[in-house]
Amino acid sequence: MAANRLTFKATLAQVSVPATSANLGPGFDCLGLALELRDRYAAQILDEPTFDVDVSGEGADELKKDKSHLVIRSMLRGFEHMGQKPRGIALRALNVTPHGRGLGSSSSAIVGGLALARSLVHGGEALLTDDEMIALATELEGHPDNVAAAVLGSATIAWMENGEGRAITIPVHEKIKALAFIPTTTLSTSKARKILPESIPHAAAAANAGKSALLVEALSHRPDLLYVATEDQIHQSYRASAMPKSMELVNRLRGAGVAAFISGAGPTVLVLHTGNETELGEMSALAGSAFTATALEISRKGYLSI
Repeated sequence: MAANRLTFKATLAQVSVPATSANLGPGFDCLGLALELRDRYAAQILDEPTFDVDVSGEGADELKKDKSHLVIRSMLRGFEHMGQKPRGIALRALNVTPHGRGLGSSSSAIVGGLALARSLVHGGEALLTDDEMIALATELEGHPDNVAAAVLGSATIAWMENGEGRAITIPVHEKIKALAFIPTTTLSTSKARKILPESIPHAAAAANAGKSALLVEALSHRPDLLYVATEDQIHQSYRASAMPKSMELVNRLRGAGVAAFISGAGPTVLVLHTGNETELGEMSALAGSAFTATALEISRKGYLSI
């Protein structure tokens, strides 16, 4: 934490943060992927003790518009880490990442808030590094997989060390793209986590460890291995009762040889592929009308200052 008094910038700070998918099948709470679907945030320091929050897009009618807003809370945590909090903040949020669908909307808000705080302080890059941002974001989110991808971009491996979130990037092969099947239904991460058992069979854990290691190679150099590398045995089947249509779609797609899995806590289904338009159409036909198929590029960058 900084010992000196902060000097806030009078200018408007703007950032964009990618959507993210966690787990990628076997990599429970450790693998993440940044997707080129970006929420945008703009903020300015106020001299008055006021928190002026405006939200448009996803969640505009549901999210609180005061200091309890997740972006504001994250900004305040970032300022606290750097040594001082401002009296007030004006925030404008344009949300495009669907909420409650397993695409990292809360991670986007957390990373966006921390990035805004850093941008609004003179010398903020030195006072709040990317590594420190991942640690703070993990503290706020509760697990590091999504926030790591939102900070670093590309694919990431995240872990906990001495109680803090850590992460490194994995280069993603240029041919790999994503196809998201997004349902209208939602599922909270907390509910999805409560469904999981306290323990799992040793054989399932060993299988997932092997597939997670293989997935790193598949993402980086061997897209032909994506199907076998995205097989999961430790979390998706336990959550099937909370999102039956999503699991039915995963099984249908995998039955057709497609690298499909539940995105994060769900209920979005994500496919990693190197296919053409015809193959995308065939995959979409398997989904039916219960899902909106959205083609997404892998985001090679995490949060960006605009």
